[in-house]
Amino acid sequence: MANRKKITVIGAGRVGESTAHILASKALGDVVLVDVVPNVGAGKALDIMEERPLEGWDVDVVGTDGYAATAGSDLIILTAGLPRKPGMSRDDLIAANLEIVKSCSAQAAAASPDAKLMVVSNPLDVMCFVAKQATGWSKNRVFGMAGVLDSARFRSFLAMELNVSVKDVQAYVLGGHGDEMVPLIRHCSAGGVPITDLLSADRIDAIVKRTQGAGGEIVKLLGFSAYYSPAHSAVAMAEAVLKDERRILPCSAYLEGEYGTSGHYLGVPCLLGANGVERVFELSLTDAERALLAKSVEAVKSTTDVAKAKLAG
Repeated sequence: MANRKKITVIGAGRVGESTAHILASKALGDVVLVDVVPNVGAGKALDIMEERPLEGWDVDVVGTDGYAATAGSDLIILTAGLPRKPGMSRDDLIAANLEIVKSCSAQAAAASPDAKLMVVSNPLDVMCFVAKQATGWSKNRVFGMAGVLDSARFRSFLAMELNVSVKDVQAYVLGGHGDEMVPLIRHCSAGGVPITDLLSADRIDAIVKRTQGAGGEIVKLLGFSAYYSPAHSAVAMAEAVLKDERRILPCSAYLEGEYGTSGHYLGVPCLLGANGVERVFELSLTDAERALLAKSVEAVKSTTDVAKAKLAG
């Protein structure tokens, strides 16, 4: 319908199909599920359509292997890419996924020139840069989902350790989406009580390390990447954009001087609304936090430089 939002989800793998399903369940808009494999998007979309009468979802979901049906989308969510396999770092994915993200971003942008683009494909921060280059869009319109997921994992592990409701646990993660992410202990609390008053330094350190390796932990268990939590994280960000909620969420955003660095994407607290990333918030960091973030910045910059060289070549 003309008055409903339109959302394109590129990639009908586990993350993409889960994202499309959650978007439909929340009736956030009509969904177009794109996959390069013929009939895969169409089949999964039809399955969701047939669920609608049972749940009362008045939205349309269609699947396609092209981009004509995506025209006029308000938001594009890019999940396409090769999956991370056991023993593979996110950085190993750069060469494989760069061309996929570049091609998908350019085609989706041509069909929906006024849309916003959220990247979920890994390695996340680098693929955001590739998507920005491929579309030529302004930095506020291209952003990545990582910090919402990393923070949710951190909150989950803290709630499990304390045996309390996840609703009462607040936590924040900065930096790249990978082993160099920086959970900010000073900003963690349970029911308003600082985590440092509730857990020993050793237990907090163990939970931080588990958070940093959370994606790899699931890969080792399943043989493939997580999909439920990434999909829900992407939908939380999509809802903020589509409903202009102006939420403060950790997003992968393009930096131009914030946190003392420029020319690449990094997970930072952002104001997320109808215009995409409307503002980047700079937190006051301790010397120790700055040192940890600097390591994360260097890790992201080095992998982004690899992508820049491949794009230039």
